[in-house]
Amino acid sequence: MKLTKDNGPGVIWKSAGQHLTYRLDNGWLAVSDDFMRAYYTRPEIHPVEESCAVEHALFERLMADPFAPVGADDLAAIADPDAADNYALVLRFRDHLVAKGSIEAAYASLFRPGAPMIPPVFISQMAHLIMGNILVGERDAMVARAAELFFREQTATTSNERMMLADTEVVETRAKDAALAASTDPGRAEVALEVLNAEGSEDYWARADHFDLALDFRFSEPGQDAFARLIERWIRHFLDLRVRVQPLQSVKDERWSWHVGLDAEATRIMNALYEGEYLPEEGQGSIVALFRMEFLDQDRVLERMRRKPAFLGLAVDSRDRIRMKPQNLLINLPLNPVLQ
Repeated sequence: MKLTKDNGPGVIWKSAGQHLTYRLDNGWLAVSDDFMRAYYTRPEIHPVEESCAVEHALFERLMADPFAPVGADDLAAIADPDAADNYALVLRFRDHLVAKGSIEAAYASLFRPGAPMIPPVFISQMAHLIMGNILVGERDAMVARAAELFFREQTATTSNERMMLADTEVVETRAKDAALAASTDPGRAEVALEVLNAEGSEDYWARADHFDLALDFRFSEPGQDAFARLIERWIRHFLDLRVRVQPLQSVKDERWSWHVGLDAEATRIMNALYEGEYLPEEGQGSIVALFRMEFLDQDRVLERMRRKPAFLGLAVDSRDRIRMKPQNLLINLPLNPVLQ
C-alpha cells in the first residue's frame, strides 16, 4: 500500500508533519512509526529526570516499537498518575488510528457515535496534516492562507469596510509582547499584521509556518473564493463527492431546505434563522461569510434535496473569533447514508 514519502518542495507547512508519514495508494495518509513517535515525544508524554523507571522503560519500548502492545498493568505501574493518564490518552489515539488504517479515516470517524474522546489539539493537528496532503503542489498563496481556517483559530477585525482575518495565536502573542514593551494591558495593545495580497504572495511560502499574514475575507475578494474552492477539495478528498461552492452576500432562496454551519456559532445562527427565531444583535456573534453549495453528483444526495442547493455559513463569535469545524462538511451534508 505504500507510495513515496511526500516531503519535497510541494509541501506547504513543515509543521504539519508530512515528513512523518506517506501516502497510501488511495491518496490518504498512513499511520507511520515516525508519526506516532512524534506524539510520544510531546512534553506531556516524554519522561523527565524525575520520572520513575517504569515510565522510562515504557517510553523506550514505544520509541523502539511505536505499536507495541501496552496493557492496563503497564500503565498502573507508572508512579505518576498524571503521566499514566497521558499515556492512556495517546495510546487510545494510537489504537484508533491503527483501527481505521489512515489519518483521514481516523479523523472522519472521530465524529461518529462511539468514537474515542480525543483532545481538540490532536484533532486540529490531524486537520492540518490532511489539508497539507490535499494541497501538495499548490502554487496559489491565497489558497494556502485560506486553508489555515481549517486548522487554526482566526481573529476578525473590520475597518474601512474590510473584513480581515488574522491568526489568533499570533495576534495574542504579539499583543503580549507589545504590552510588555509598553508596560500596558495586552487587551489594549494594537497589533497590525501584514496583509497577503497578489503583489506579495510569493512571501507566503517562506513564512507559511509562522501564520503571520492577514487575509482579506470580504465578499468578492480572492480570500472567500479560495475558501470556497478549499471546501470543494476537502469534500472531494474525503467523500469522493463533487460539489460547486459559490460565495454569497445573502440567502434569498425560497428553496432553503438545508444548511451547514461551518462553526458552532454559525450553526446556532443559521438554525435560528431557518426556524424564524429572533436573534439579539448585542453580545452575540454574526455571520461573516455565506456560500451556496451545488451537488454535482445528484445520485449521492437525499431524494428530497436533489437539484436543491445547501447553504453554508461561517461566523465570528462574541469575541470576534472564528473556530471553523471542518468536520461539519463531512457529517452534516444531505447525503444518502446508503451511498456514502
